[in-house]
Amino acid sequence: MTQQPPHRYLGKARKSVDGIEKVTGRARYAGDVYLPGMLHGKLALSMYAHARIVRIDTAAAKAIPGVVAVLTAHDLPVRQQQPSSRQTTTLARDVVRYRGEPVALVLATHLAAAEDAVAALQIDYEPLPAVATVEAALDPAALVIWPQGAPQADTDLTAAHAAVARGEEQNGHGASNVHERKRFSRGDARTALAAADVVVAGTYRTSIVHQGYLEPHAVVADIDPIRKQITLYTSTQGQFGVRDEVARLLGLRPSQVTVVPMTVGGGFGAKYGILEPLAAAAAMAVGRPVRIVLDRSEDFLTTTPSPASTITLKLGATREGILTALVAEIVIDNGVYPFTLGGIMSTLLGGYYRCPNVQIDVVEVLTHKPQAGAYRAPGAPQVTFALESSIDELAHRLGLDPLEVRMRNAATTGDPMGNNDPWPSMGLTKVLEVAAAHPLWRNRTTGSGIGMAIGGWPCGMSPAAAVCRVDTDGIVRVHVGSVDISGVNSSFVLVAAEILGVSPEQVEIVAGDTRSGPFAGPSGGSQITYSVAGAVAAAAWEARRQLLEIAADMLEARIDDLDIREGEVLIRGVPGRSLPIGEVARRAQEQSGGPGPIVGEGRTAPAENAPGFVAHIVQVAVDRETGRVQPLRYVAIQDVGFPLNPLMVEGQIHGGAVQGIGWGLHEALRYDERGELLTASLMDYTLPRAGDVPSIEAILVTNPAPNGPFGARGVGEPPITAGAAAIANAIRDATGARIYELPMHDEIVFQAIRQVQEGEDISS
Repeated sequence: MTQQPPHRYLGKARKSVDGIEKVTGRARYAGDVYLPGMLHGKLALSMYAHARIVRIDTAAAKAIPGVVAVLTAHDLPVRQQQPSSRQTTTLARDVVRYRGEPVALVLATHLAAAEDAVAALQIDYEPLPAVATVEAALDPAALVIWPQGAPQADTDLTAAHAAVARGEEQNGHGASNVHERKRFSRGDARTALAAADVVVAGTYRTSIVHQGYLEPHAVVADIDPIRKQITLYTSTQGQFGVRDEVARLLGLRPSQVTVVPMTVGGGFGAKYGILEPLAAAAAMAVGRPVRIVLDRSEDFLTTTPSPASTITLKLGATREGILTALVAEIVIDNGVYPFTLGGIMSTLLGGYYRCPNVQIDVVEVLTHKPQAGAYRAPGAPQVTFALESSIDELAHRLGLDPLEVRMRNAATTGDPMGNNDPWPSMGLTKVLEVAAAHPLWRNRTTGSGIGMAIGGWPCGMSPAAAVCRVDTDGIVRVHVGSVDISGVNSSFVLVAAEILGVSPEQVEIVAGDTRSGPFAGPSGGSQITYSVAGAVAAAAWEARRQLLEIAADMLEARIDDLDIREGEVLIRGVPGRSLPIGEVARRAQEQSGGPGPIVGEGRTAPAENAPGFVAHIVQVAVDRETGRVQPLRYVAIQDVGFPLNPLMVEGQIHGGAVQGIGWGLHEALRYDERGELLTASLMDYTLPRAGDVPSIEAILVTNPAPNGPFGARGVGEPPITAGAAAIANAIRDATGARIYELPMHDEIVFQAIRQVQEGEDISS
């Protein structure tokens, strides 16, 4: 039996399996869940970035009709736990350490009563000095946020996005607002830099960016007080991780916690479990179901945005544009809890291009702001902006084609990443070749406002399992435990249909909860298609084997002579001799002493990941009088391995490109010197609108991954990586002005143009 069927359905565009439910409003989100006796929860968030909680007077709040309980940290069954991350935070005890930290939770029979009660709470604070910026945190005289040492998280639910365990520890001893210093190096970078024919240097700054999902965080916790079991209906990217963390915090066994993942209205790395521990603890405290849904301002205040960074970068090269040295320092504002992102940032910064001499120093800093978290390809937009701006500047300095400089230095399979591990199979040179041939790049003229940048992501992997059932009605039901946040189920349908020889309409994906679904990793790091599709394929192959084995006996034919087409088992070359797969399944499970139901199980545990790389080309118009930048054309070229469902892949590329435009031109969470958030609504935090986005041309490069199912690679993370850098390079091409700060708001661009006109250097 061949293991490579002809591609009847795979590689062909297929509509989303849940599209109708979403566009008609029938899809159920966590906020749509209503249970008998359910209480509505409303958070009281800290008004200070740092303060001592002196007193919480709940009398007036409790007197409001409909209010059932007002909970503080001392009322929760997790009150003895020391929070070590935003995922382990429930309610603050004694001290608040960022603006927006939850202090109290009001539970009421209806939401309006809960909101009124929060307003009636009397919370007395003693304000304390706040360390609200990296500069203040690094001051030797600064207040140390955690004088006994930063709390160490037992788990990191976002690790699927950015876990890299490499680098030489550089930390000193003693309490500090620096929770980690690491160095990633090879060769002798400083000596090579001094000997380089040309050196390009710059300091690049990026802002705190929110993930910008449509649906704020939401969860409903149900309680069985007799059995001490919790059921969570939640908007999450990783149900098994949330289950385990909630169980740990509440002192329960994982089997006592069931997580039911609801339709997710956008996650992008942010929805791994923020409200779930609090909702579960509250339900246990009052013995009733509890619903907590954040409004937009609360979501801005108390969740985990992408961190701000400052990247000082020096590149050394020969006159021919061959890189000889890379020296960098990355300083990351991680907020109040540790969130180690420096490893993946260094891996990418020192890995896009071949360079024999690299030194990258990482400084991860704590401040009185919300903990930083993962956002689609976490760390990649920041380092890509710095590196690709510098590569572009190097090409300008040498009078060389920017794409040619990239091609001369592009990493290939086996070259070292920034952590010195070799790159697995990757296709950077392939996307550059496609970019070089594209008319937008090939026909550009000087000053036409066209820029390009590359970007990449290692792409994750994790063990997974799947179950494939063939029912008597001919429907194939594939059971998975993964959460579909990007249309992956619409690809799984095609995988099963391809292998089993049935129409995709005959395949149903059954996404289970933590009690009923086979294990799968979290939906982050571009790993679900790569990992779970392999398990789906294995399960489908096993179901196919069982079908053919049973049908061979029924048709009195050899297994090798059988095939399955259009849902029928047939004998090759013998017209009229066939059986519907539903009939085969019926006879199998009805026959006494027979084989029983047709159920295939599949497991996978990939040993090597499959990185995805992109090249983006952007054309912009720049108004020199105002600094306003308008993208005109956008070409996104991506190595996708093999696109199981090109329609879903193109959707991922379009979405990531728009988010890259957001990073480049629009988005920033701004805090003042006291740690107060100044952009806590969509009136102040600007996301790209339809008029800000040009048409996006997505070009899929097929460079099959050696170990990916049918050659597929992860596709979710790479599309966001290059956008901001490509726009910055397009602005440089249009105006001669190099921008060193994201987002590139009108005033920043205007000032950069003016400084170029006046001959000033703005590189630091």
